Parts: sequence; C-alpha cells; structure tokens
Amino acid sequence: MIVFPNCKINLGLKIIAKRADGFHDLETVFYQVALKDAMELMHNTTGINEIEFTGTGLTVGGNAADNLCVKAYQLLKKDLPQLPPVKIHLHKAIPMGAGLGGGSADAAFMLKALNDKFRLGISQPQLIQYALQLGSDCPFFIKNTPCFATGRGEILEEISVDLSGYKIILVNPGIHINTGWAFSNIRPAPSARSVKEIIQQPLDSWRTELENDFEVPVFIAHPEIKEIKGSLYRQGAIYASMSGSGSTVFGIFSKERFIENNYPTHYFTKIL
Repeated sequence: MIVFPNCKINLGLKIIAKRADGFHDLETVFYQVALKDAMELMHNTTGINEIEFTGTGLTVGGNAADNLCVKAYQLLKKDLPQLPPVKIHLHKAIPMGAGLGGGSADAAFMLKALNDKFRLGISQPQLIQYALQLGSDCPFFIKNTPCFATGRGEILEEISVDLSGYKIILVNPGIHINTGWAFSNIRPAPSARSVKEIIQQPLDSWRTELENDFEVPVFIAHPEIKEIKGSLYRQGAIYASMSGSGSTVFGIFSKERFIENNYPTHYFTKIL
C-alpha cells in the first residue's frame, strides 16, 4: 500500500493560554496543502524484525527508531498485538521542522494505512485519540480537511475554506526554529476576535486581521524570515504568513499572478 502524506499551513495562529499540563491552548485553522511525502507499507512475511524502516529523499535526522511512522506502528501494536510485522519505506519531500507538519502527517497517514491494510476496524474518533499521543497536530491529518482547531490543536471543527482558486508558494530558508523556544517567547492572551470569525471574511481582509503570534519573536530573532514575508507582499500576495512556529512562510496569490521565485538556492521553495 502506498500513501502520500500531505503537509498543512496555519491560517492564523493565536496562543490563548498556558495550561496546567504544560501545553498551550490555541486557535488556528489547519489547511491541507499538496506538497506530499510518499510512504509504502508492506506486510513483512520474511523478516525477523517486527518493523523494518528505510528512507530516501530529504535527510531525516535522528535514529530510525524515533521516526513517527515507527512510533505509530508501535502505538497500535501495544493495543493490537496481532498486528503483523511490516516494512515501511518513506520518501521525504516535506522539509522537517518547518511548521508544515510533515512528521505529524507521516504518523497520521501510517495509522490510517495500518488500519486500512490490516482491516483493524478502528473508528476515526479512535484514530484521532491515537494520533494525539504522537503530536498535537497529528489529529488534523486523520481528518485532513480544513479545520478550526482549539485546545492543543486536537479539538477539530470542520470549516468551509477553499483556496483551490489561488496559487500558493511555500518558502523555507532552512532555519530551524525550536518549538519550545518559540512558545517560551509568547505571552498568551485571549484573542479579541476568533480566528474562525476572521477566516470567514474576504481573503483580502486577512492581511490586517489574521495573525500568527509566533511571528513576533521569530522575526526579531531571524529578520531573514521576516524579509521573506515582505518579499511575498511586494510580489503581490493577497495574504502571507509564517506557518506554525516557522520557519516556512507561505503566500497566497491569484492564479494569474507571476511569482519570481528568485530566492537563494539553499532555500526550499514550492509553488502549488
């Protein structure tokens, strides 16, 4: 079985409060984007290991045992010991640590693939609970449709947002933003207006109203990322923002608009 985990962008991101459990309550809209990894799942009928993992494409740091695809398998195996041995091959095209949720997408798609391939009969609400154990934005990829997210990001309400009539560019300068550092530099506060309310307004109003709270500390620490956002607006973006805690910045353009895409060669860029 081959699946293609896609990434996401955040349309607005407000940090509302710090919780007693150390996590933060937030508001955002997750929107799926067609930059995809490729993942193959096979029943391993000959190997002696319960899971064999290989990878190609962009280099994924760390030990293979720590890969979220492996952790997703192990999470189900703990409750479903009958789950057979598998081989997983992941071709990585979504940049890591970029605010695009690529690792979370891989984990969620692995849960869904295991459920489908081995006919485990796990319901979508159950899959969401498994996904939450792997990461706060993993549950979104179980639904994988535009959602207004609250709580840690796991309370999902499907919402009507359609950007298919626009062109989206993703620009990542290769700067790693530590998520813990980013949260530590945010002063949580209730939002004057809900992201959900703003997102229903005309797209050309988002520029002045739809904000990502992480931009303030990240732009101070990394002016290069702030400049990417400015460059997208200078090229005629209707809306531009950093996704998640960065460092990817995206721009939404009319289909007819020409985008120069003349960023440094070490940047990752993708026009969709």
